Amino acid sequence: MPITPQQLIDWKHQHRPIVVLTAWDYAIANLVDEAGVDVILVGDSLAMVALGHSTTLPITLDEMIHHTKAVCRGADKALVVADLPFLSYQESIPQAIHSAGRMLKETGVQAVKLEGGHPRMVETVARLVEIGIPVLGHVGLTPQSVHQLGYRQQGKTADTAERILQEAIALTEAGIFALVLEHIPADLAATITQRLSIPTIGIGAGAGCDGQVLVTADLLGLSKKTPPFAKTYLNLRSEINGAIEQFSADVREKRFPEDKL
Repeated sequence: MPITPQQLIDWKHQHRPIVVLTAWDYAIANLVDEAGVDVILVGDSLAMVALGHSTTLPITLDEMIHHTKAVCRGADKALVVADLPFLSYQESIPQAIHSAGRMLKETGVQAVKLEGGHPRMVETVARLVEIGIPVLGHVGLTPQSVHQLGYRQQGKTADTAERILQEAIALTEAGIFALVLEHIPADLAATITQRLSIPTIGIGAGAGCDGQVLVTADLLGLSKKTPPFAKTYLNLRSEINGAIEQFSADVREKRFPEDKL
């Protein structure tokens, strides 16, 4: 049986750290799932790492559904959560219900993630949860607001830190099962984590969160550029380039294919 949102909440109270990675296709999902991560996030970051866009904004709901189907086929054990892309849920609650409903019905994903914690988003989350759609929240640096916020760390002043804290509390009261905290000061993330009854998942938010998430392309060294808070565990880009260069040389020097007859 796949991991459930309730298990993540239970793990917070058991002080069991939660491991989250992204995936954008069947192959990556299968590898990540076999490695034993707890949550696979089909993040709209795939707009950048898989489709070559400069931000997450251009990806559509249909494209997210397409990739999420592939990820769900590759995952057996992890909880799979999919981002709802920009302008697929911000216009109205009915629009959010329609988009989230399509995501669950057409892909097999177990939950959706929405960015932001302002009052209208809290109302949207509460309605989705009310009709049975699990929601993962996301506050701090929200990439869908890149043209407004940039990629700067959020919550650095007393006022903005208090706003993020209150958003986190409001989203929890609305029924989210976990909350992504992105690129905020570590002390603020630790405070939010202590205040909430649900787990926090940090990315560039320090070690005080209940879990951590990385974009898998950054972890594997596939990205040309990684954010300062990411960690590259393997330079797979270099390894792949080397293998392709060796294959190319073998073909040009007629060393491939080998005559094994």
